[in-house]
Amino acid sequence: MSAPATENSRTPAADGARIGVITFPGSLDDVDAQRAVRRVGAEAVALWHGDHDLHGVDAVIVPGGFSYGDYLRCGAIAKFSPVMTELVEAAGKGLPVLGICNGFQVLCEAGLLPGALTRNAGLHFVCRDQWLQVENTTSLWTTRYEPGAELLIPVKHGEGSYMADRATLDELEGEGRVLLRYVDGNPNGSARDIAGITDARGRVAGLMPHPEHAIDPLTGPTDDGLGMFLSALDALVAA
Repeated sequence: MSAPATENSRTPAADGARIGVITFPGSLDDVDAQRAVRRVGAEAVALWHGDHDLHGVDAVIVPGGFSYGDYLRCGAIAKFSPVMTELVEAAGKGLPVLGICNGFQVLCEAGLLPGALTRNAGLHFVCRDQWLQVENTTSLWTTRYEPGAELLIPVKHGEGSYMADRATLDELEGEGRVLLRYVDGNPNGSARDIAGITDARGRVAGLMPHPEHAIDPLTGPTDDGLGMFLSALDALVAA
């Protein structure tokens, strides 16, 4: 069951919203994330890893790729970039943030989300279309989805196994902060089939699947990923 997230359901007056997309050395999916932002009617603002301000954006996407070549470990160097210093401070004040794949890893390294992303079970890179179940429809990034909706969105990663201690996992489950869960097979061995999580306020979210690669059935398996960008636009326009 796909989400009701077609181009025709774009948010009215969304053209006033500005969503920043960060580019690090090694980012691969920044252009795709910008395209998704424009697809729903918002302005995509390119942010550079060396920026010392966020240029007045209303939300930020930390995209997928291999920031700084994934040296040390995924996201470990990116968290020290000037733009991340600004982002951590802004997120603490309520700025909506979405981390996709490597962006999820960066958010965990920066302390904006708990846990860590480790090597896939079997130690192989995984690239495939993956079924997901929406677990949380109250976060800023998922309000367009129905509870329990099943989405088909691509995954492509080598270090996407989400891990945390039992107390953290229980807290995420108990507070409804599991955003998405893998169904029809866990591609990476993530604890409790977790594909994405959110912070306590539901404004900072991270996921390993790539919603920006599922915004048009012509180029992706579905347009199921559009719901995440439309959900954010709804919140920004209403603010």
